[in-house]
Amino acid sequence: MRKFGLIGFPLSHSFSKKFFTEKFLNEHIPNCEYELFPIEDINLLPELISQNIELEGINVTIPYKLAVLPFLNEVDEAADQIGAVNCISIQRNNGELLLKGYNTDAYGFEESLKPMLNKQHRKALVFGDGGAAKAVKYVLNKLKIPFIVVTRTVTPSSILYDAVTPELLQEYTVLINTTPLGMSPNIETCPDIPYEALTNNHLAYDLVYNPESTTFLLKSNANGASIKNGLEMLYLQAERSWYIWNK
Repeated sequence: MRKFGLIGFPLSHSFSKKFFTEKFLNEHIPNCEYELFPIEDINLLPELISQNIELEGINVTIPYKLAVLPFLNEVDEAADQIGAVNCISIQRNNGELLLKGYNTDAYGFEESLKPMLNKQHRKALVFGDGGAAKAVKYVLNKLKIPFIVVTRTVTPSSILYDAVTPELLQEYTVLINTTPLGMSPNIETCPDIPYEALTNNHLAYDLVYNPESTTFLLKSNANGASIKNGLEMLYLQAERSWYIWNK
């Protein structure tokens, strides 16, 4: 039996378990199972791996995307630059353990964003600067799209929401929400920007996918902007994990 799983704490509900369980069933992939491993301390990871010798790969969720780094032998370029890992491949060679970390959020975001980009989408505003913004900034740098980070508190590397003026929005036509604003159950919240300044030249992307259409996306779309939520990104990063574990 090939075993895969998810580490994090707590793990009350998991997209990953549902996704992979259905994938194994629907695609007739035999002898595979996906389990949840709610470990209370990242230092329990070596014990978890040694006790589950069939384990070939794990996904990593909060609060361990950064804390897992010291346990890895190697990380890919995206994980190294972003400073966070959400996928680990586990290889056992003659009793030696090789753990390699990847960041598949970057892949998922890039592949879901690229089809939306047109020639007018030259500069971006990134709302929020938490963990989710790290992969977004990595991808924008990779795609050579200059960006400004917008936050609620002053930092040396960001501007405040009240600095997002209609004039700024004429130049920055890609808007990316990496904050939890608008996420269920607080669905009425959204980044505080002048939505009336948006046009059909704008693209609004929300990493939130529950609800499917956040207030941010609804307000943007009402003013002509193209919109996309984070659901495809989620599926793409999960498929990328499967590719990594099988290559």
